[in-house]
Amino acid sequence: MAHRGCPARWFGVFAFFCLMFSNAAFAKNNPSYTQLGHDISIGPNDQVGDVTCVACSIRIRGQVAGDATAVGGSIVLEDQAQVTGDVTAVAGDARLDQEVKVAGDVTVVGGELRRDPKASISGDVTSVGGRVWVVPILLVPFVILGLLVALIIWIAQRMRRPSLPPVPA
Repeated sequence: MAHRGCPARWFGVFAFFCLMFSNAAFAKNNPSYTQLGHDISIGPNDQVGDVTCVACSIRIRGQVAGDATAVGGSIVLEDQAQVTGDVTAVAGDARLDQEVKVAGDVTVVGGELRRDPKASISGDVTSVGGRVWVVPILLVPFVILGLLVALIIWIAQRMRRPSLPPVPA
């Protein structure tokens, strides 16, 4: 039976606070960036967390300690850039120059993947190339939603219709 001054309990509390403050320090030293319509450029001496860009492009020459995601834009890794997470480009291209390193997966949907043979990718590489895929990917959810609304309207109108009395013979 443990007593109040149990060293294991104090060690657990100490470990919890150490982990909590180490994550705060990591986040402070590696800020994450999210932009809408403004390109993001990570310099060769920069170290950042996650990088997300919507309707813009990302240029990485430094280190990203997380994921790099661009929707409606391109991602360019050059000058020995490093990404510890995944690289994802939707409706845009991805270019990996020589001597860049990606620890996670590289996924390109609706764009082109250009990869130098010396680029290192530890995870899977998926490319659903061509701009032809962008339209179906964006339209399918709206078509399904439209059909669902039409079904609900049809059911509501059918329930509101008065029933007709039987016609006498």
